[in-house]
Amino acid sequence: MTKNLIAAIFLLIITLIPAAESFGQYAIHQEGEFGIGLGAGHYFGDLNTRAKLNRPKIAASMFFRKNLNNYIAIRVAATFARLGYSDIYNKYNEYMYRRNLSFNSNVWELSLQGDFNFFRFMPGEPTESFTPYITFGVGVFSYDPYAYLQGRKVYLRPLGTEGQGSPLYPDRKPYGSTALSIPIGAGIKYAFNERINIGFEILHRLTTTDYLDDVSKTYADPAAFPPNPDGSPSDAQLLSDRSYELGEPIGIPGRQRGNSKQKDQFATALLYISFNLQSYKCPTAK
Repeated sequence: MTKNLIAAIFLLIITLIPAAESFGQYAIHQEGEFGIGLGAGHYFGDLNTRAKLNRPKIAASMFFRKNLNNYIAIRVAATFARLGYSDIYNKYNEYMYRRNLSFNSNVWELSLQGDFNFFRFMPGEPTESFTPYITFGVGVFSYDPYAYLQGRKVYLRPLGTEGQGSPLYPDRKPYGSTALSIPIGAGIKYAFNERINIGFEILHRLTTTDYLDDVSKTYADPAAFPPNPDGSPSDAQLLSDRSYELGEPIGIPGRQRGNSKQKDQFATALLYISFNLQSYKCPTAK
């Protein structure tokens, strides 16, 4: 269903181009604009089921926006967001708090979006220099969750912390390092003059992965994690169930560790500045 939605959004954006060009043939045009943004990113998923805003981290973006007319634009954006969360914030839920899992991940996203202004937007025109807008599109992003164990940074995906890749769990395949996203959001922008704009945007992403946080299904049997050569527990076993750090372990094989029925999500909130590459008025009949 998600892939069908992504395909539909992509086709909608593409089909809007000729219609928008026809619609705006007598309007003031901006050929395009280049922009940069800085703000915060946040994660929502198995460790943050109530959409709490406890660990916003840095996010940044660069984009090129092709303005088809004064109302519609197509945007290509490259975005970086550092995401993370921890069960220490889940004090309202004793089980999740005792689960004691955490993660961080650097996310790099490339997206194609359609922007739709509520008002006519014409930089250089004092009465038409502000508009709210909505935006949606499709994207692809990379991610690689990691955690800290005894002061060491350990990447989680190669470990298979839920038994991925183990012969004990043939149905649990290792997850990849890339996934698709559906950015949906809204913002406001204001033109200082013909060349410079500023704006603020909140963009939420639906994704096709449930492993942004390395948590999805149930606890795996410790037998799925062979010990180190010296007989000590491996990193995979220690990071699969960290409840032992707070007391009696709760990671019974088959017990719920995450919720595989819902995919992970993330969002960014960015302030940005953009520079118009060119603007002009189309000739009109006298």
